[in-house]
Order: sequence, then structure tokens, then C-alpha cells
Amino acid sequence: MQRGGSGERGGYNRDSGERGGPRRGGDSDDRGGFSRGGGSGERGGYRSDSGERGGFKRSGDAAERGGFKRGGDSDDRGSRRGGSDDRRGDFGERGDADRRRGGEGARAGGPGGRGLDRRPPRPDEPDLPDDIQASDLDPAVRRDLLSLDKGNAETVARHLVMAVRLIDDDPGLALAHARAARQRAGRIAVVRETAGVTAYHAGEWAEALSELRTARRMSGGSGLLAVMADCERGLGRPERAIELGRSDEARTLTGDEATELRIVVAGARMDLGQYDQAVVTLQTPDLDPVRTGSAAARLFYAYADALVAAGRTDEGLQWFLNSASADLDGETDAEERAAELTGDQ
Repeated sequence: MQRGGSGERGGYNRDSGERGGPRRGGDSDDRGGFSRGGGSGERGGYRSDSGERGGFKRSGDAAERGGFKRGGDSDDRGSRRGGSDDRRGDFGERGDADRRRGGEGARAGGPGGRGLDRRPPRPDEPDLPDDIQASDLDPAVRRDLLSLDKGNAETVARHLVMAVRLIDDDPGLALAHARAARQRAGRIAVVRETAGVTAYHAGEWAEALSELRTARRMSGGSGLLAVMADCERGLGRPERAIELGRSDEARTLTGDEATELRIVVAGARMDLGQYDQAVVTLQTPDLDPVRTGSAAARLFYAYADALVAAGRTDEGLQWFLNSASADLDGETDAEERAAELTGDQ
């Protein structure tokens, strides 16, 4: 199998249906270096534990929205919109000014229509199953929808829940739900962010990039740069992915977000045939073989792949073995790659 060619993303082969991340035993739905497989509940490379409501990761971090971390954005916008604390997470009645904020908040039906979305579904909106409830959405995400009227907010929330639930198994339908939410609440940053990440998982690179840029303009922060960079790669513009990796926003990233961006930028280098530069891009203090876990396994795998592409096969073999040791959940095919290099198949 060819490694390091222009058809790869994140340093990993894409010709066989993979998408920019460690191969996942035949899972063709990986996107841009971010795990999709196995129902692990990961979104855009940022883990969302399966027990969390609606699949949205919160982890006590008020700066996260829709399960997609916004690096550097520390204020919880939903909880600062006024009103009493006992209405947080509910779609309670808000003042006229608050309803106007967001543009989609004009309550249908006058006073008698409170709490009801009396507007018929738009022709292009996918059906919402009766068992999908707005309460399935994380309360902090629901707070971001308080500028809408109650009925519309509930419909938007249900579409967001469906988008997250379907993103692994049916990304196309998930995107249809995300688009429906965007049509109803296009001035809400979390809605645009979710639409962007869902489009990314569906392989709609241009749409994803547009939505994520819009969300960043609305909410600030430097999160999701790795997703945006990989969209540039999907559009055949690896140079732009590298530029994002050099941006001021990129320098503010830490932890897994910084690692994901490094993986994508290294992949962009490999798209351009710059294998030695890809190796250097991934050389970071986090490249410590004693580390374990998903982020470490993915970084080690990317480094191994870059080393092999650069002709440093023996070193690459060792880092595939390091990746296999770090991969406690079996997310990569590092063992198989090592076997390929040694001929033990």
C-alpha cells in the first residue's frame, strides 16, 4: 500500500476509504485524523463519553459546545444571557429583546401559541422521531438556544440530538438534521459549529469550512483549527492547512487539540511530498513512548507513518510498536502496520 502520497490525509492512506486517521480495521468513515469508528462517541477527534446526554461532551468545561471544544473560549455564553438560574437548561419564556437576539425568535401564534412550534416543517427537513426529545440535549447546549422562542428552540434541539446520534452511522442524514437546525437558528454559534463538524464528517469539506469559520467569527476562540485545516486538505489545498498550523491561533492550542493539529499539518506536508518536514512537525515533548491512551497512540502512529514515508523504516517500525503499546482501546492498526514492515503476516 502506498504511503505518503498526495491522496493521504493526516499522514494516513485515503485511497482505501480511510480519512486522515489511523486505520480502523475497515472503518471507511474516518475523517481528517479524527476517530469515527467503533461507536466510541468521539466527535471531531474530541471524545464524548457514551453516557453523556445527546452525545455532547461537557466534562465540566463551560467552553465546550455541541461536543466540540473551542480552544481558548472560556466563557459560557448560554449561562450569561440573563434570567434566573432556575431556568438554565430549559426553554422558558424570555423577554422580547432576548427573543429577538438570534433572529429566529419571533414566537408563532401570539400569546396563545407560547411553547408551541406552530410552523410546519420545511420541505427539506428530515423527520424527527417522536422519541427524540429536546431534553436529550446537554443542558449547557440548550442554554445557547434560549434566544429562540420555546417551540423553535425545542425543534432545533431535537435536530441537534439527531445530528449527533447519526454522525457515525449515517453522516449524510446527520448533516440533513444539522442543516435543518441551521435554517431555524442560523445566528446561534453552537448550531453553526455543529453543522460544520457534521458536514466535515460527511465529507462536505467546503460547507464544513464555511460553517466553522462562521462559528468562530460569532463565538471567538481558536478551537477546531485541526478540523478546518483538514478541510483545506480535503479541498486539495495542503498549503492552506500548513498556514493554519502556523497561525497565532494555533500557538494558543494545548493538549490534544495541539496534537490533532500537528497530525493534520504533518499530513499536509506528506501531501506535498515533504516527508522530512512531516517528521519534524510531529517531534514534540508529547512524543514520549511511556505515554498511553488514544491521543498518544494516534501521535505515535502518525510519527511512525511519517518516518516510513521518509525512508526511516527501522525507526518507523519502533514507533508503530510504541503506538500499539499505547493503544489501550485498539483504535489503530499499529500492530498490523508493524507486521507489514517485518513481513510477519
